Amino acid sequence: MLEFVLPLLFGFLALYLISVRFSRTRRDGEPPLVNGWIPFLGKALEFRKNAHGFLAAHKEKHGDVFTVLIAGKYMTFIMNPLLYPYVIKHGKQLDFHEFSDQVAPVTFGYPPVRSGKFPGMDEHIQRSFRLLQGDNLDNLTESMMGNLMLVFHKDYLDGESEWRTESMYQFCNSVMFEATFLTMYGKPAHTNRHSGMVTLRQDFVKFDNMFPLLIARIPISLLGGTKTIRDKLINYFHPQRMSTWSNTSGFIKERAALFEQYDCMGDVDKAAHHFAILWASVGNTVPATFWAMYYLLTHPEALAVVREEIHCVLKVSGLEADHNQDATFTREQLDSLLYLESSINESLRLSSASMNIRVAQEDFSLRLEGERSIGVRKGDIISLYPQSMHMDPEIYENPEMYKFDRYVEDGKEKTDFFKDGQKLKYYRMPFGSGSTKCPGRYFAVNEIKQFLSLLLLHFDMEVVEGQEPCSLDSSRAGLGILLPATDVQIHYRPRQAREEE
Repeated sequence: MLEFVLPLLFGFLALYLISVRFSRTRRDGEPPLVNGWIPFLGKALEFRKNAHGFLAAHKEKHGDVFTVLIAGKYMTFIMNPLLYPYVIKHGKQLDFHEFSDQVAPVTFGYPPVRSGKFPGMDEHIQRSFRLLQGDNLDNLTESMMGNLMLVFHKDYLDGESEWRTESMYQFCNSVMFEATFLTMYGKPAHTNRHSGMVTLRQDFVKFDNMFPLLIARIPISLLGGTKTIRDKLINYFHPQRMSTWSNTSGFIKERAALFEQYDCMGDVDKAAHHFAILWASVGNTVPATFWAMYYLLTHPEALAVVREEIHCVLKVSGLEADHNQDATFTREQLDSLLYLESSINESLRLSSASMNIRVAQEDFSLRLEGERSIGVRKGDIISLYPQSMHMDPEIYENPEMYKFDRYVEDGKEKTDFFKDGQKLKYYRMPFGSGSTKCPGRYFAVNEIKQFLSLLLLHFDMEVVEGQEPCSLDSSRAGLGILLPATDVQIHYRPRQAREEE
């Protein structure tokens, strides 16, 4: 018996000694500290299981600021959205790039950009994102509209007009993945569609399933065939292959031209950067599209109002909603769809679980409101977790309920939301905050608007009866838009079928 018990006791003793050796104690002026009893991991498992519930429980116990050991990192969570501006404005002492510089190259397989090897590259990359914003969206909107209709026609509209059954997430992924790819990277020579797109999408999903582990810095060599899959995805963007594509977006063209200026950057490294942009373009946009579509289809009143709004916008422009002809929406028309945008923002509020992080560059005292301040140590992560704000009943009445017009008031966008009687500067944060906000957020929302507008014009759709309500898969908490825990079956048919009955 002792031969089994003694090793077990020694094992527990070793764990205890490691925990004592590497756990830290709270200093005066620092927030309450939660170490957990598992060395290095701390509270990582509990956080991953239910981040929102975990943080809510600790807020109840420790107040609106506390520090937790999670996977080897001490993370200080700021739970009161009224305090967010005090964190976001600390650009010098709190930096986002340190974290991204460490994680992105390892995840996507390219060398760090912010190094002496590529002088000036980071600044040029940041400037390139202007091509996803403002007037540059006009060309992207036109291109995306054509590519959406191309995929809709080839795969879903042409042919039989009878009811068909499809998985909703699969439907969204198939359409948005390819249409976005064509819009960003262009089309191959002599044809409208890339060969091997289904395989590319399947490989992308396999890689994306491992994304949380890669972000957690689990070596890719320990993740089975993930490196082989990543290498295959990267190879799809080899510069020699991309040079044969046409109608490539100005954004990708500028980045490709930038990479050519650095002789020390190999073709595989260039391809890895382009692959990273593919993930940034669809990794969160596809699930965001799913939730926007799901909530509309499961709320008939919202569906009717949004569909009527789309028809009205076309009529104002002197156009009729003809299901037999391809519709075209300008960026201005998409911007005028107030209820559609509100419905998308509401689905983002309910499905986003991003974590806004900053890394402390030095030991310092972070000043909060009034005379309040907290001690922060160099290397610690300061985290804002907006899902807690999105689900705060003081800010949002019945926060777990979908209200498609929540962001509409008196015929315009509603922007006044309050906490403790004070108006919030930040009240909806699916895309990050401050200078680290997702630079492609306007393009992403525009894509979703286009997808839904064309969907409601050209299709009849309904959720198959008898299914349980779709829930969130919380395993990707902190990384953006949560995926559905299960897929949803839908019936669909071309909308003109109704006119012919």
